[in-house]
Amino acid sequence: MSAPLSLSCPQFAKAFHGWRPRVPSRFGAGALFALALMGGTYALVLAQVSGDRGIAPTAASADIEVRGIAVDVTADNPEKARSEGWREAQRKAWEKAGGPKIPDSQLDSIVSAIVIEKERLGPKRYVATLGVVFDRQRAGRFLGGAEQAARSAPLLVIPVMASGGAFTTFELRNVWQRAWAEFNPGASRIDYVRPSGAGRDSLLINFGQTTRRSRTWWRSTLDQYGAADVVMPLARLDHEFPGGPIKGTFTARYGPDSTMLESFMLEAAGPDELPAMLAQAVLRMDEIFARALAEGKLRPDPTLRQATGGVMDPAIQRLIEIGRAVQARDAAARAAAAEAASVPRIEAQPVITAQPTVPVRNIVVQFATPDAAAFDGALGAVRALAGVRGLNVTSTAVGGTSVMSVSFAGTQDELAAALQSRGYTVRQGQNALAISR
Repeated sequence: MSAPLSLSCPQFAKAFHGWRPRVPSRFGAGALFALALMGGTYALVLAQVSGDRGIAPTAASADIEVRGIAVDVTADNPEKARSEGWREAQRKAWEKAGGPKIPDSQLDSIVSAIVIEKERLGPKRYVATLGVVFDRQRAGRFLGGAEQAARSAPLLVIPVMASGGAFTTFELRNVWQRAWAEFNPGASRIDYVRPSGAGRDSLLINFGQTTRRSRTWWRSTLDQYGAADVVMPLARLDHEFPGGPIKGTFTARYGPDSTMLESFMLEAAGPDELPAMLAQAVLRMDEIFARALAEGKLRPDPTLRQATGGVMDPAIQRLIEIGRAVQARDAAARAAAAEAASVPRIEAQPVITAQPTVPVRNIVVQFATPDAAAFDGALGAVRALAGVRGLNVTSTAVGGTSVMSVSFAGTQDELAAALQSRGYTVRQGQNALAISR
């Protein structure tokens, strides 16, 4: 038996001496190039959606969570100090949540968990920063349900982090994404839609998406997650030196135009305190968004509700139909009046004519309704106007713009003046008004 042929032996070199690869034909070369291009594109897409990315939201409870409660308690032993510290944290958290004064025994029954954020335990002293979670079903009867009535529409959260000159969202795991994943929105008035960042999220929601202005592109993206609009909390982290202080600049933005709400700064002494600083920043961001919702700023962009392909938004179509119906009714009334005036009338004797009556018109009024209180207030204000004979709500959109049809004895200008005297900002259109505070 002969010895196996080695790749480096002279026989191998001699056997393949003069061999040349076969050159494919013109069409074969094009096909190979297309296959290579498709393979490269597939590899790029696969690399972008695979790998170690994505942080699923870990805190999605509907319970009421109050964090950042600081306690400092001394007692005879460490166990008793901790017990007293937790009880004191419950009282402070209940007061911060706006609850009434209740006995400690009743307060214990509505607390579902104590979250230890940071603690130090001594022989007779307990110093800690705690979070308290209240069961919503048990605590709701004390706190009321006002915050539920004013919840926002579903808003997609795109957390953007800038560090070292790079802007990332879900392309890579980062500490800002983790802070939002660990945030519990149970007590928030904002209905957050929090993607995990895994799979297609890194393709659909990246930093480039936050700079786009195309309503069609945004509508397609928001439909993928069942959201009505978007909020973009931005965090810029500046490290003074490795292992040293970290300064954070946080900016709250919303909407497809990336409209700025507020900005603030925080500082961490080192990398160990960075998670606590980011958790505090998320809470402040939530407060900013909730305040914007109460002020009527955080409303879904109406341009996002317009369908594509030439199909008009149903609400706008309904307003146009109402306006055309009012115009047709007024035209018929004028034609009837003109026909009656053209027929000669013989009076047997002079009569005393009554004062001319003011015609009653149906005027469409659009009014901003960021919450239920604004909806009720607008209806009450319009009903109280002199000359209003009645009104009918044709469209209700709490958190957006509602529509009513007002029967008014007077002209549209007179109704607009009356609303302005009530403190409303009035914009006039054809047989329609738009009012806001």
